[in-house]
Order: sequence, then structure tokens, then C-alpha cells
Amino acid sequence: MLYYLFEYLENQFNLTGASVFQFITFRSGSAFILSLLISTIFGKKIINYLRRLQIGETVRNLGLEGQNEKAGTPTMGGIIIIIATLIPVFLLAKIDNIYILLLIITTLWMGAIGFADDYIKVFKKDKEGLKGRFKIVGQVGLGVIVGSMLYFNDGVTIKEQLPAEQQIVQANGKKKVFGEAHKSMKTTIPFVKNNELDYAKPLKMLGNGYEKWAWLIFIPIVIFIITAVSNGANLTDGIDGLASGTSAIMVVTLALFAWISGNIIFADYLDVMYIPNSGEMTVFILAFAGALIGFLWYNTFPAQVFMGDTGSLTIGGIIAVIAIAIRKELLLPILAGVFVIENLSVILQVSWFKYTKKKYGEGRRIFKMSPLHHHYQKLGYHESKIVTRFLIVGVLLAVVTIVTLKLR
Repeated sequence: MLYYLFEYLENQFNLTGASVFQFITFRSGSAFILSLLISTIFGKKIINYLRRLQIGETVRNLGLEGQNEKAGTPTMGGIIIIIATLIPVFLLAKIDNIYILLLIITTLWMGAIGFADDYIKVFKKDKEGLKGRFKIVGQVGLGVIVGSMLYFNDGVTIKEQLPAEQQIVQANGKKKVFGEAHKSMKTTIPFVKNNELDYAKPLKMLGNGYEKWAWLIFIPIVIFIITAVSNGANLTDGIDGLASGTSAIMVVTLALFAWISGNIIFADYLDVMYIPNSGEMTVFILAFAGALIGFLWYNTFPAQVFMGDTGSLTIGGIIAVIAIAIRKELLLPILAGVFVIENLSVILQVSWFKYTKKKYGEGRRIFKMSPLHHHYQKLGYHESKIVTRFLIVGVLLAVVTIVTLKLR
């Protein structure tokens, strides 16, 4: 909104200083500060409102230390994250940008699924919440929307570097390094010299025009990534500050990738895929980061509020869509390694238990409890120590992810 207002003032009245809103870095920084203020200042008011409505957490007895003290803590705090993200975005971002639209849809869609789940748990007193099949349908639905928009929308393009012999100095003195914008299903593979993968290539056997069928591969991949990452974020949200803290690290890293991918100078310098108009996502991503950090203020031990599925499913969905949009989804196993480990710990635990029960008549466990953070709680670690160490791991994974820019 403000972007368009100041663009109008600059064009019509040549207003001094209005041009600053043209810079993504200025709007991104402003979005971060504004979202941080909203989540910290108004977050407290929302927490008090949730407490007055008696929207408290119902704690199942899992035999964990300090568990009973958490009963009654306000939940559905993901509303704080959503509000603190969207207000700066509507004020400072280009709303007509395809990538911004995609992220707004993701936020509202996953937020609605999470809200429905929390509502059933709190108000219907059903500890199971929204049935798993409905969550899956919602995640698949979002995957179809995201995959279709990224594949079929003409505004989603890339520019590839020209061979050295085709690069020329133009009349304006600038060197033409990239070719024309075009549709492509290419993505980035880490640690590989020619680090690009074309999703359409497996369909080459279909003959000429095979590229138009690439959506048959691309959309299922998008569905899988969104489902996996959102469930990973959901499982990670088990102790105070873990999901919000690790997510903030991932989001700031993705902001760097989005800005580089949308900046033709740095994309050329770092030899990464240039994605026109993707830099605008930096405004959304930093607003999201500010909201997460502001929420973390109240979510650290002892938590004054829990994000609930309203927050965790939204966080996972947004992280997945950002990574897919900037063609870095294959970096998620590294960047979102904490989510991956939490997911795997549950899969391994359940699979091993079922296997041993069938074979020996008695189920056996790999971990004392899953997800993994509960295993460490069972070992006697305080949850603050667990969260701190998981955050350190998250920072290390973020550094490794950034290093892949040049490590091939």
C-alpha cells in the first residue's frame, strides 16, 4: 500500500525521499522492524485476550519433567505470527508480485488449517484435533495451488547466463551476461559442479514438446515438500522456543538467498540462478522473521504462549514455499535439518516399534521418546539446554547452506 502511494507521489509531485520506497532493502528492513514491534507490543495484548477466553493448552501426561506446569498456557499464538507478518507485507510489499501473492495465500491457507485444528482441540475438547486426513487434504490442496501457479504463471521465469562468447557490452555500457527471461523447471542442486536439475528431463522420452508435461513431476514434488516441512515444523513445536527459534534461523537464511536470486549483479557474481522479481520476497521473508523473533520473546522458557498448529503448520508451509519459489528446495534437507531429524525420529520410532512387535510380540523403541527433543528430556536435560543446542545446530546448518553458494 505504502509502496504504491509513494510511487504515485514521486511520479506526480516529484516528492523528495519518496524514491526510497523503490529499494527492496529499505522496505525489507522496515518490514522487519514493524513486524517485530507488532509481535512484541501487540503480542502481549493478544496473549492476554487468549487468556481471558481461557484458550489454554491441554497437556497429555507424557511423564516429562515440568509438563504439568504448562497446562492452561494460552495456545493459538500463531495468530500473532500471522498478523505481525501480513500487516507489514500489505503496507510495504508489491502485492501484485506473483511471489508475494503466493506467500500470502500460503499464510492464510495453512493458518486456516492450523486454526481449525486448534479450535477443535480447545473448544470441542477433542485432543486429536482436526483429523489427519483433512490436514493432508489441506496440504495437498496448497501444493496443487503453489505448483500450478509456479508452473503456469507467465510471471515466474528465470534468466540463464550466456556463454562467454555471447556476452556483449551494450550501448548503455553494461555487460549483457544473462539471456532473456523464459519459463523453466530448473532448480539448484547443492555440492554439484553444474548445479542445476531440470524436472522436465525425465520426460524427454516423450519426444518434442515434452516440457509442457513437466507439471506431472513438479506438482507432486511441491506437494511432498510442503507436507514434509509443515509436518516437521509441527513436530518440532514440542518445547518452549524450539520451533520459533530454529525457524527464525532458516527464514533469515532464505531471505539472503531470495535477495541474491532476485539481484542480477549478485546472481552474476555468485554464479547462481537469476530469478526476476523474486527479490520482492525479501520484504515478506524479513517481515516473517521479525514476527518469529517477536513471538520468541514470549515463547522462550517458561513460555507465556504456545503457537499451536495455527503457527507451526503456517511456519512450515511458508518455509517450504519460499524454498521452492527461489529454486532452493533441494537445500531444505540441510537448512531445515532440525525439522528433518524430528520427522525421522518419529518415523524410525514408529516403524521399529511396529516391526519388533510383529517379530517378537513386543514393541521396542530406538529412542526413549519421540520426537527427538523429548528423548533428551527423558535423559534428564532441561528443555532450555535442549533448545539452545538445537539452535546451535540450526546455525551450523544455515552456515553450511550458505556455503553451498560457492562450494560445488
